[in-house]
Amino acid sequence: MAGSEDVNIVVVGCGIAGIAAAHRLVNSGFTNIQIIEATGRSGGRIKTGRLGDKVIEIGANWIHGPSEDNPVFCLARQYGLLDPEALTPENQALDTGGHPPWVTNIFSSSGRKLSIDDIYPAQEMFVELLNESSEFQNQQGEPCASVGDFIRSEVRQRSAEKWKDIDSASRSLQLCMISSMLKRECCVNGAHSLDEVGLGAFGQYQTIPGLDCMFPGGYEGLITNLMSELPGGLVSYNRPVRCVRWSNMEETRSTVMVECEDGERIIADHVIITVPLGYLKRHCSTLFQPPLPLHKLHSIQRLGFGTNNKIFVEFDEPWWDADCDVIQLVWEDEDALVDQVPDVQKSWIRKLFGFTVVKPTERYGYLVCGWIAGHESEYMETLPEQEVKHAITQLIHRFTGNPSITVRRILRSKWFHDPWTNGSYSHLALGCSEQDLENMMEPLPPKRSKAQPLQVLFAGEATHPCYFSTVHGALLSGWREANRLISHYSFSNAPECPTSKL
Repeated sequence: MAGSEDVNIVVVGCGIAGIAAAHRLVNSGFTNIQIIEATGRSGGRIKTGRLGDKVIEIGANWIHGPSEDNPVFCLARQYGLLDPEALTPENQALDTGGHPPWVTNIFSSSGRKLSIDDIYPAQEMFVELLNESSEFQNQQGEPCASVGDFIRSEVRQRSAEKWKDIDSASRSLQLCMISSMLKRECCVNGAHSLDEVGLGAFGQYQTIPGLDCMFPGGYEGLITNLMSELPGGLVSYNRPVRCVRWSNMEETRSTVMVECEDGERIIADHVIITVPLGYLKRHCSTLFQPPLPLHKLHSIQRLGFGTNNKIFVEFDEPWWDADCDVIQLVWEDEDALVDQVPDVQKSWIRKLFGFTVVKPTERYGYLVCGWIAGHESEYMETLPEQEVKHAITQLIHRFTGNPSITVRRILRSKWFHDPWTNGSYSHLALGCSEQDLENMMEPLPPKRSKAQPLQVLFAGEATHPCYFSTVHGALLSGWREANRLISHYSFSNAPECPTSKL
């Protein structure tokens, strides 16, 4: 591209958003690009690990919506990283609406294995209410501030009518099941409680058709392939950024200075910030000079960013059915519709809604992944591994009624105490709207400024208007900011943008 040889671009963060931005810029002829990464690895919240000889995902788990509209799926297919069944037209055409048709085993705290029929009324009502929660998007006067308030209020009203002929014990069980599903939805949203998830903007998130699939060789295979197509030496590792100095003054030409913690100062024409929202929340007051405009600062603080951790648990024998995909745990004393525990230190384990079964068995053996969100999850990170293993073992003994089940080993994620993420992913919290996401992606200086444009740009999952919290949202946001610079220097040479809801 004409003139692009002289343009210096620094990308802060070597997660999927930063890699995607650099990839597109390099392919468009920009030659002076540098990625600065605080840690010693690429990938960010895409992080593949090992439990013995088994490949497991510490971070991003699935391709959500693996079909033609999902660029992560298209790249994974191009690189040959998926199992054949994930590539079938039938798999791509299945529109689950974010709720895959998984086979569920349900266990109660009294050691009973429940049938689907036992709790079907609760499941039906909960899915109905989740769908209704998405319908207040861009409307005025939603009935409650939060998704949690709406669901609880509606369950109480509707159950009194719909379940009036059900005996009190069965009705109590339905309400306990809804508590378990509220905890599950906390994990989906990366929130401590659905009381913190705004009702008005809940429908902002959009799903893509396709049955969610995993990378058999690990999600990091996507990172490895993308990195292999970038010039060598593009990334500087173990180099945290202390401050990004930009200008809001009207000048003929302004450069941006990136100050690193090691004292190095890098001069750039443009800087693309791709750090997680959790990190921005904690450091935005010192990370930018001059400070961010108030509307951008307020959106960073208003948007939600919570913790969702995994606890992988390995067994010698399965205690679930052969066709089981999900194990759901129902506490029979939680008919008050709760998604958080009263005493985090004493009963944090209650927040774990259940497990997904890691498949296929031939590859993984008898391995499940427990899911736990919120402050309980953050507390879990601080405990010794042996204590977590003991709590999981006691939980499984109680819910199965089988004290002979032995946990071989566990491995857990710790995203809240990772200083470069400070949590897992974003959600639209109370009082948030689409405008907050637009504020997040707005470059510096703001549009009305007469200073040199596009000094600092912003990418990452929390900047995507409808795919926030996902890998494909992060990838698309990196492409979006690269395209913004490509268009700035040459409209005629800009590559065609992929069809997506950008």
